Amino acid sequence: MKVKATVLIDNYAFGSHGVFAQHGWAVFLETDQGNYLLDTGAGKIIVNNAQALGVDLDSILGIILSHHHHDHTGGLLEVLEHLRRPIPVYAHPGLFKDSFMRKDGEFRHSGIPFRREVLETKGACFDLDAAFREIAPGLWLTGAVPRTTSYELGEPRQVIRQEEGFIQDPLEEDLSVVIRTEGGLFVVLGCAHAGIVNTLRYAMERTGETRIHTVCGGTHLGLLGETQREESIRDLKALSIGCLGVSHCTGMQAALRMAQEFGERFVFCKVGAVFAG
Repeated sequence: MKVKATVLIDNYAFGSHGVFAQHGWAVFLETDQGNYLLDTGAGKIIVNNAQALGVDLDSILGIILSHHHHDHTGGLLEVLEHLRRPIPVYAHPGLFKDSFMRKDGEFRHSGIPFRREVLETKGACFDLDAAFREIAPGLWLTGAVPRTTSYELGEPRQVIRQEEGFIQDPLEEDLSVVIRTEGGLFVVLGCAHAGIVNTLRYAMERTGETRIHTVCGGTHLGLLGETQREESIRDLKALSIGCLGVSHCTGMQAALRMAQEFGERFVFCKVGAVFAG
């Protein structure tokens, strides 16, 4: 399958006129099997950026949500109001859970900022499943990614509320898009909360493909410490990755380290960046 991925929302925007940066993530996917939108940013700018970049949001067959965090789901209502038609929304069953970010002793809600009923009245047809699944020929969603590495342990500040109090959110709903191309797998991450190495190894295992043409998206390596960053980079180098494009939650320091290690194969994502396979 041929694929073209255009970044619509990211923390950085330069070189493209009329677009805005935002802490968040959204990618427009054009494939032989139709067009899809992965994530929607935090809201208020995704339609503007799509129009500025010449992207036809009206053409999408479905919306994919990598996970429930507001910086990936906050623009969902805006997209639905723009489309004005029923549309499948693919995600994990944990999409509407109650989660928080713990910072400086305070707990700030970090989940999807809309009630399910509101989104459904605007046309969202939720298709929630935790399994690895194919939603179009050659296009898969990883669903819940097994944690198999010893060092990808998640983010302690991200918590969920239970009867006994707050506990670390395992973020089981984190998923990525996997597309088979002639040159190998084309993987689009949300934040890789399951770990980028876990995610890529799982995609390879489930598809039987050992080559990775492109990886792009957030890696969450900017928030998880030097040990996880260095061990992740070590294991990524052992994989056959043709192009590695990162941004959003990767962090500048981690991005610079990856640029050092991957050289010409590294690309810094920004609004308007395009990846093709």
